[in-house]
Amino acid sequence: MGSELQRIAKEFPLPLLFHDIDTLDITDSLALQQFCSDHALSFIINCAAYTAVDKAECDEQQANRLNHGAVKNLRNVSDQFNIRIVHLSTDYIFDGSKNTPYTEDDKPAPLSVYGMSKLKGEYELLSSPRCMIIRTSWLYSSFGNNFVKTILRHAAEKEALDVVYDQTGVPTYGYDLGHVLLFILSGVIHQRFEFVSGIFNYSNEGVCSWFDFAREIIALSGMSCKVRPILTSGYPLAARRPAYSVLAKEKIKKTFGIQIPYWKDSLRCCINEIQNKDK
Repeated sequence: MGSELQRIAKEFPLPLLFHDIDTLDITDSLALQQFCSDHALSFIINCAAYTAVDKAECDEQQANRLNHGAVKNLRNVSDQFNIRIVHLSTDYIFDGSKNTPYTEDDKPAPLSVYGMSKLKGEYELLSSPRCMIIRTSWLYSSFGNNFVKTILRHAAEKEALDVVYDQTGVPTYGYDLGHVLLFILSGVIHQRFEFVSGIFNYSNEGVCSWFDFAREIIALSGMSCKVRPILTSGYPLAARRPAYSVLAKEKIKKTFGIQIPYWKDSLRCCINEIQNKDK
């Protein structure tokens, strides 16, 4: 997400600073306080997260250090320096037992260490009038490691792939999410609308399974690899995933007047970008 925001930044006349762990470790509370003391910040967008969902099951301390402890540090500097925080969270804070889209008011019930660590981070921010939480799902991009790039890599090496079809959600293109984040910040800074604390959901429009997602990735890439549907029970992993984690997005659309692209349209844009990079 940080790379996407950096790419999109030229579209918005905002004085933005970009930092990674090598220049600012937000798990270090003293370093974060010093940084905020040295810079007159109005906002912090937190894209940092421990996202290795299965590894987190045996690395709980590190998952909590980044997904909970670092967020607590952000809350502290928000209070101390009057900085507004925009924090990204996840659909994995739900157990997937619903069959209708999850709203911002639905009760969380995470199934994994990763999901619980992200929920703990949310709890650090929820009582603050300066903190906005944006929950998203199935995030992918032309940057970094994600499902789209993994499927493309495996499809180039294999004749067939097995992908689960009994987990349903919505892909989110990092570019689309990044554009919304900077649109909101720009609107607040230029007083087109107010900063609103609390929880918002954001993903692309539509709904699909991981199987559907993989098939569309391969179809758009022009590869001939077959995709075979399997049950979650046929692909055991360390961490349990929600069977259904579609997010309702009416709140963010109404509050900020945004339109959200359909997931297949955004995936086509990302595939084109990846293929152009490879030329």
